[in-house]
Amino acid sequence: MSSIHAPYRYDFVGSFLRPQRVKDIKAAYQQGRCTKEKLDQVINEEITKLVTKQKELGYHIITDGEFRRTYWHLDFMWGFEGVKHQLTDGGVPFAGELAVLDDTYLVGKIRPKHHPFVDYFKFLQQFEDEDTVAKYTIPAPAQFFQQMIVPMNIDQTRKFYPTNETLIHDIGLAYQDVIQQFYQAGCRNLQLDDCTWGAIVGDAAKQRYQSLGLDLEQVKEELLQVNNLALENTPKDMTITSHICRGNYHSTYFTSGPYDGVADYVFAKENVSALYLEYDDERSGGFEPLAKVSPDKKVVLGLITTKTPKLEEKAKIIARIHEAAKYIPLDRLYLSPQCGFASCEIGNKITEDEQWAKLKLVKEIAQEVWKS
Repeated sequence: MSSIHAPYRYDFVGSFLRPQRVKDIKAAYQQGRCTKEKLDQVINEEITKLVTKQKELGYHIITDGEFRRTYWHLDFMWGFEGVKHQLTDGGVPFAGELAVLDDTYLVGKIRPKHHPFVDYFKFLQQFEDEDTVAKYTIPAPAQFFQQMIVPMNIDQTRKFYPTNETLIHDIGLAYQDVIQQFYQAGCRNLQLDDCTWGAIVGDAAKQRYQSLGLDLEQVKEELLQVNNLALENTPKDMTITSHICRGNYHSTYFTSGPYDGVADYVFAKENVSALYLEYDDERSGGFEPLAKVSPDKKVVLGLITTKTPKLEEKAKIIARIHEAAKYIPLDRLYLSPQCGFASCEIGNKITEDEQWAKLKLVKEIAQEVWKS
């Protein structure tokens, strides 16, 4: 296995646009027109092509593009005992569009079992070599926690967990188990994707939580608690990073607001090795909160957007990197797109060629800035 650990100077968050062949075979399977074996065969072939392309571009981190998933987060939650889901007309309102998602809720206590994502990782792992290492992405424990206490789920959750404390306890221990499963399978680079911190920044978030009668500072404490509990007992030679997201569905977003309100928690106290941060537009605010990042963490600046096809100007991105370096040393900074290209199967409103052009730009800028 390669000794490379995420992040690399030029990196990406993880998800990629689903090729039409993947979309077609999934539709055929759901309609009963093909076998599970055929579905797996086609997806395996397309993941193989994706990894080949990642390597051709010179990237040292490889992912499976999340091709096996419908959603970046919910599919992972379905891999635990006590969780059920069904597709309804519900979803989450994004900016100008409803993100249609499976209702995902508890029907019992949360318990770990053999997680299918570990098998997915094993398929990806075969492509590691001396120049590349596999990174696998899963939703953060805080994302699981929030999913189960949103207004539509809270009454159902309280049947099994009378308090948030007991819910946090079981989620944290279940994640510890799955992290060990990944480790035993050979995974040394695991990325937590986390929209919870991005959902509590800005004035709109304050108003939303006030309307629910929740203390925002208590919410932050709970998010930090569940994430750090899950990371206890992580093997020392396993790198766990976190991507802080503001929503990425069909080129729309969920929230806006600077990191100031959460920096004292996630930047300073969350026990991850690196933070992938969205900084692709004014919704993210300034770089000043980077001064709160604990000295043991690296920061991956998501300065290239995946939401639109227009290529950023190199000079402007380089200038922004050096602006960020006023608050955290340049040698602890890295570069990536702000999010994945397809957090859900629907993907963002760009083409595959435009997707690859974005990654070429990320690499070119990183090599110019860091000479590597």
